[in-house]
Amino acid sequence: MDAAAAPRPQDEPDAAGVPPAPPEPPLATLERTALEVERHVATDGWGAPPRVFALVRTAQALAADAALAAHLPPEVLAEAEADPEHLTSVEQDELPEGSLEEVLAQIGWPPAVAGAALAVERVVVPPDVDLPEDPAAALAVVDAHPDRHEVRIAVAVLREEGPGTTGTVVRRREDDDDLRVVVGEDLVPGLAAALRATFA
Repeated sequence: MDAAAAPRPQDEPDAAGVPPAPPEPPLATLERTALEVERHVATDGWGAPPRVFALVRTAQALAADAALAAHLPPEVLAEAEADPEHLTSVEQDELPEGSLEEVLAQIGWPPAVAGAALAVERVVVPPDVDLPEDPAAALAVVDAHPDRHEVRIAVAVLREEGPGTTGTVVRRREDDDDLRVVVGEDLVPGLAAALRATFA
């Protein structure tokens, strides 16, 4: 999937004289999928529990169930017709209580699911901060650190590993703007590995 329709040139303001937002660069399929999941979750605001999505090939899903077309926007149908690798995310039931790693370890997917996505909020500190081994003590250090940041991370992975099979989006709460999210292939490798392990 490429980025959405090309925006106007940067030097061409709209009718109100306001320059348009900068164009988004073309994204790889999994990066675009992670971005779509994060923006969907962002509509509910902050303080949400982790959310998991199954990723299915849209064209295959339509071939298996033609009635699905009535539930998809026309632009999604057009993208799926043009791109057999197009992915549709299907949100799963709310995750049970427990550590995220333990909960993910209990998930299994049927063969029709091509990948999975996860959106989760975290508090992070600079990587050079020395955290105690005790979880409670480490949490206290993080909570008290002046450079702590609340972030929302969305990770999308395909069942198989390899180049282009992971996409990540990170949004900082203090920069809560669609144009200020960070998008990359594998920005949070540990989380991506835990999500991909659900296909083991």
